[in-house]
Amino acid sequence: MSSTDTVISIDAMGGDLGPAAVVAGMAKSAAINPELRFIVHGDKAELDKHIAKRRIADRCEVRHTDDVVTMHEKPSHVMRHGKGTSMWSAIEAVRNGDASVCVSCGNTGALMAVSMIRLRKVPGVNRPAIACLWPSRNPSGFNVMLDVGADIRADQDDLLQYALMGLSYARNGFGLKRPRIGLLNVGTEEHKGRAELKVAHEMIEAAAADNDFDFVGFVEGGDIPSDRVDVIVTDGFTGNVALKTAEGTASFISERLREAFKYTPLSRVAALLAYPSLRRLKKRIDPRQVNGGVFLGLNGTVVKSHGSADATGVSAAIKLAVQLDQSGFGEKLAARVASVNEAGQIGEPASKTPDAPKDKSST
Repeated sequence: MSSTDTVISIDAMGGDLGPAAVVAGMAKSAAINPELRFIVHGDKAELDKHIAKRRIADRCEVRHTDDVVTMHEKPSHVMRHGKGTSMWSAIEAVRNGDASVCVSCGNTGALMAVSMIRLRKVPGVNRPAIACLWPSRNPSGFNVMLDVGADIRADQDDLLQYALMGLSYARNGFGLKRPRIGLLNVGTEEHKGRAELKVAHEMIEAAAADNDFDFVGFVEGGDIPSDRVDVIVTDGFTGNVALKTAEGTASFISERLREAFKYTPLSRVAALLAYPSLRRLKKRIDPRQVNGGVFLGLNGTVVKSHGSADATGVSAAIKLAVQLDQSGFGEKLAARVASVNEAGQIGEPASKTPDAPKDKSST
């Protein structure tokens, strides 16, 4: 292994589709990025079989574990009894410095709980957040939204931290030198919303100049996929409801569209004619292409892949992990938080704005 290799720790057992889909996603990424290596955690006999089938044994180190965290296990139970699981082992590899990023398709609550107790929060961070990529009209194709489920509560100080962590993510994930940040509310008027949102509005607005970002103020739900903003800040309850609502709505529209095109012989002909455009649309909004929520505010980077991710989805999560590692995201976020001043604002000179990730991160 060379000093330029990127090592990703993979929890291969937690996904709905099993280790076969995870290893297939690893193989897709390995075929594109020759400097990518994996530490794979789970049942060694089963993993060796899938890894040999995909011919990536020379890129993998398998660490055997006997247990798996199921989707229904409570985080508190995993914290007490999860040391023998693939999830725990995958996080431990990041904690020990063997890998730079962990990727898991497993139980979100358990993954956050294990990440917090093993990696610990960055000093100065009150509540970690989960950031997701949301398809949008922006040139990058996506907006960043956080929190989407790490913690259902957030006061004004938490929302300010989310804004600054989202700022760091947008800079390192998309190379945006001056991201636009919006605070999700029930309206764009400054007098609307809960008291903590109004205070957070003032705090984020005051932090904009020192941190080199544009604060667009309050944004509404309809602005989430727009080109008006790059980072949307909200509490975990609201963010998770918005995310699940969007996923359910997209699934509903897709099902109804298929039914409509099958309704009559003429509609089937129309479907055939519209197929190229529909395929482009599907690719544009395919959730597998933006698979991967990032845990922010921890001493280590963790990417949470969707539990039902297939090989394409797993590969997308690995791609995101590589991008963040190559940009030095974890160190830069920690340095940002460590520079909290007495006013609770995090300063970073514009001259330290990171460059966009290198092309070799495309996995």
